Amino acid sequence: RERKRVVQVVLALIILPFALWGLDSYQNAGNTSAVATVNGTEIGQAEFEDAVMQQRRRLREMAGEDFDPAFFDRPEIKRSVLEGLVMQRLLQEVAGDEGLVVSDEQMAQIIAGVGAFQKDGRFDKQMYEAALRAQDMTPEIFEYRVRQDILNRQLTDAYAQNGFASNATAEKLIRLNEQQRVVSVAALGLDDFIRKATVSDDEVGKYYEQNAQQFQLPERVQVEYVVFSAEALAEKIDPTAKQVQDYYQEHMSEFGTQEQRQAAHILISVPRQATDEEKRAARSQAEQLLQQVKAAPAKFAALAKQHSQDPGSAANGGDLGLFGRGMMVKPFEDAVFSLGAGQISDLVQTDFGYHIIKVTAVRPSKVQPLSEVRALIEQRLRTQQAADRFAELAERFNDTVYEQSDSLQPAAELAGAKVAGGVWLSRGQQPDELWTAKALQAVFSDDVLKDKRNTAAIEVKPNTLLAARVTAHQPAATRQLAEVAGGIRKLLQRQTAMRAAEEQGKALLAALQSGESKRLGWKPAQRLSRAQRSELDPALLRQIFAADTGKLPAYVGVADPQQGFIIARIDAVQEVAAIDPDKRERYAQQVRQVTGEALLAAYLEDEKARADISMKDFAEGK
Repeated sequence: RERKRVVQVVLALIILPFALWGLDSYQNAGNTSAVATVNGTEIGQAEFEDAVMQQRRRLREMAGEDFDPAFFDRPEIKRSVLEGLVMQRLLQEVAGDEGLVVSDEQMAQIIAGVGAFQKDGRFDKQMYEAALRAQDMTPEIFEYRVRQDILNRQLTDAYAQNGFASNATAEKLIRLNEQQRVVSVAALGLDDFIRKATVSDDEVGKYYEQNAQQFQLPERVQVEYVVFSAEALAEKIDPTAKQVQDYYQEHMSEFGTQEQRQAAHILISVPRQATDEEKRAARSQAEQLLQQVKAAPAKFAALAKQHSQDPGSAANGGDLGLFGRGMMVKPFEDAVFSLGAGQISDLVQTDFGYHIIKVTAVRPSKVQPLSEVRALIEQRLRTQQAADRFAELAERFNDTVYEQSDSLQPAAELAGAKVAGGVWLSRGQQPDELWTAKALQAVFSDDVLKDKRNTAAIEVKPNTLLAARVTAHQPAATRQLAEVAGGIRKLLQRQTAMRAAEEQGKALLAALQSGESKRLGWKPAQRLSRAQRSELDPALLRQIFAADTGKLPAYVGVADPQQGFIIARIDAVQEVAAIDPDKRERYAQQVRQVTGEALLAAYLEDEKARADISMKDFAEGK
């Protein structure tokens, strides 16, 4: 929970608009069995399982306590994740064919700009690596994913951000959305019809026989259980002062900031395809600038604004801000960290061209005192010691549950936990975080149900074991007619009343539409538009705005299961008088977004149709 914001940022960085993960080093990992192929290139089981794991983690962060661990066991969800991997692989092939690239400098700027990786407003390498470790990622895997995601975005944004909308279309939408209709409604309520509705005993009995499945009671068991978790163990651990001090000394590098430098540069760029003559010309220009800088160091910023060919920093006098080691290409970094504050380098050559560098500030490394990080260290020690203790006791807990299968008390004493009870579980019920599909399957197994044994110790989530035993059992049964007759009678009375209300309502509506005058309890008139929200039934609203208003008043009506039959009278229509240009532009932007998304969807479907794709069928369980 403490890292929730960091987790969300990391996930957001490496996730496409349609919420599917990119490729990583698992492409060539141990399990080579293919779950899909794209134009002859395989997507392996390991890569797929990693994508599922990352999606599960993402959903857990979003859903919190409502997260259902069994969600990703469903075939349609597995299929969706695999389709995402297939589309990503396809997009990467197309991006490669189009020659799209992401430079190291772009990557460095993107990652350095992420708030979750910064300390005091500056990129911090230790925070960066710690955040990735918490997500079981190395910088190499993370940066690969970010790079692939950027490439895919470059390709997809070309469609998604280039939708089209004419002014005429925007204006028509405004007129449709903001047209107002003055409407009064009246309802033929169900209560009177229900009081008049009669249902015979034969009708009740017939409904019971024809709908017997509605009155089935599932098989149920009452269970007692014990939960053994590292989290519970951690609450009982109190690290000693010596343990805290030792940890601080051993991990001091994690509690400090690395040395950082602030530098400015003047870049004379050299394209990768430059000729020897162009390279010599660029070097000559850089050497001349270097002479000017050495002669007048105070004019560095002015010369950078005038001559630097780095569009990202030239306007700021070449300033690159603070950065640490690992953020710049190596020749550039080596030069910066060899200079003192105020010093100017000779020419430094990188893949981007020739640089003249001035170090403007040096921020030395700094270690946080123990007092500032004590709480963090204590929490880490609790977690670490609890995990170690859990690992030591887990096998003994499992053995105790199995060997003393007639009681959970010995296992509870070993775990330092209590036996909980009084919980009723139904066969086929929806799994949750504690009673997972595997746990439910265990309590309804023959050993547990018939032989009255403990379940095995079941891992319901990482570092959490559950063992249970059945204390009461109720077989599946059908409720007797006498128990449900009252409910059936009310249901049938309501259905009969609804039919009568609809029949009478339609006749009344037809009379009003033909010009007859009828007395109804009309509610006060209200102004409605397509754009505003309303408490009226959506089906009635659709009819109100679909009605021909050439002759007023106009009448429409719908049957409503809760209210009976509702009639609406349209008394007036008010059109939009004038259209504000700013509003027209907002509408046009929304249309461009919709059409852009449609363009992207069509493009993706076209690429899929032309590709040779095969995928595992999870419905078959193969």
